[in-house]
Amino acid sequence: MADVHSKETRSFNMASIKGKDTSPEMIVRKFLFSKGFRYLLHDKKLPGRPDIVLPKFRTVIFINGCFWHGHDGCKYYVVPKARTEWWLDKINGNIAHDEKAIGLLAASGWNIITIWECELKRGKIEMTLAETSRILKENG
Repeated sequence: MADVHSKETRSFNMASIKGKDTSPEMIVRKFLFSKGFRYLLHDKKLPGRPDIVLPKFRTVIFINGCFWHGHDGCKYYVVPKARTEWWLDKINGNIAHDEKAIGLLAASGWNIITIWECELKRGKIEMTLAETSRILKENG
């Protein structure tokens, strides 16, 4: 199946997708800061370069886009009909990378919280953020 966009439009769209400072990430960061939690961002020394690192709580937070990280059973994870094999390779590679990083972090004694993009949507956001805060307080 052919792409619905021209090559130039698709290139522009893909180039505008951010890996850092995404809207879901900013929501979590603002919430944590407002509750008095202090953190580091994208620590290159840690496996998987977690989005948020809370050294005091020995906890890292990954904020995953449902599409890019293959959130199984999520309505926001739909495999594209164009270049399906390429996309599945890309997404499965992301999943494997995530699993490896989480395994290394857990083996090093880090607590890991994964927040999915869909968990920050209306109707779920309050519960997600409250649960994140509760977990951090337990670890502190």
